[in-house]
Amino acid sequence: MKRLLMFFILSMVFLVSLTGDSFAGKLSGKIRIDGSSTVFPITEAVAEEFQKKYRKVRVTVGISGTGGGFKKFTTGQTDINDASRPIKNSEKEKAVKNGIGYMVLPVAYDGLSVVINPDNDFVDHLTTTELRKIWQPQSTVKKWSDVRPEWPDKQITLYGPGVDSGTFDYFTKSINGKSQASRSDYTASEDDNVLVMGVAGDKYALGYFGYAYYKENQSRLNVVPIDGGDGPVKPDETTINEGSYKPLSRPIFIYVSKPGAQRTEVNEFVRFYIQNAGELSKEVGYVPLAEKDYKLTLEKFEKWSNTMIGENQSRLNVKKASLK
Repeated sequence: MKRLLMFFILSMVFLVSLTGDSFAGKLSGKIRIDGSSTVFPITEAVAEEFQKKYRKVRVTVGISGTGGGFKKFTTGQTDINDASRPIKNSEKEKAVKNGIGYMVLPVAYDGLSVVINPDNDFVDHLTTTELRKIWQPQSTVKKWSDVRPEWPDKQITLYGPGVDSGTFDYFTKSINGKSQASRSDYTASEDDNVLVMGVAGDKYALGYFGYAYYKENQSRLNVVPIDGGDGPVKPDETTINEGSYKPLSRPIFIYVSKPGAQRTEVNEFVRFYIQNAGELSKEVGYVPLAEKDYKLTLEKFEKWSNTMIGENQSRLNVKKASLK
């Protein structure tokens, strides 16, 4: 009897394994993703792992910035948008106009990092007031001595995200008090690697971008502690997660379109993303959400996608009935 029971259990495990392998082998299609360069490292890592499992699915991931990505997302050109800020009202209106429903899913925490060249031996920290003085519109700051008189009489070379970047929106709102309010005489790019190279190659440079890009390049950059009112704090996994690195700690997201999620390959990708975001976000340098938050996010997504499946089945039944 025990042998028979063991044989039955092993047979069921084998059948489940075959079913899983069969599904992975049959799943195919193309998933289009664009948006934030900050979220890109996580999404790229997820896409790589997903395509190892589902070899017939092609996942493309662009980095046109959160705003640039939403321009495509709200017109149905992409299935998922990586976002380092929440969607704006104007973008919501565009999505409604074009019949693009969506769901927003938090995937990790980021600490927007202010960085300098390792040869810079005089900047020990910056206050949010000093950051505002440097980056506000019509700023008169040209040299480091304009920030603090005891600092060198050397020109500051500034690097930062472009205007389509969610990081740009978040930084300008947090530091300058209004989204998109910034001086314009700096080297801008939606590609954070360009900003990394700029700061790494100039002793008197200053820049800002997502924490993962600093962590990946910390041998070429120094991160600046920021004083938000309670003393200087460096971004790291602990200070970002607990919020003591303020005001530059933030959640980062993916937006999933309703038309996209109705396709099996996109739906499976999003489930895979949520299930693996904790491990992969940490691997690429970001701070994972709590495990219970990923579980809740997955439950919400499954409920939302199951509702759509029900809607599709109802439409199919109506269509069949009309043909009788």
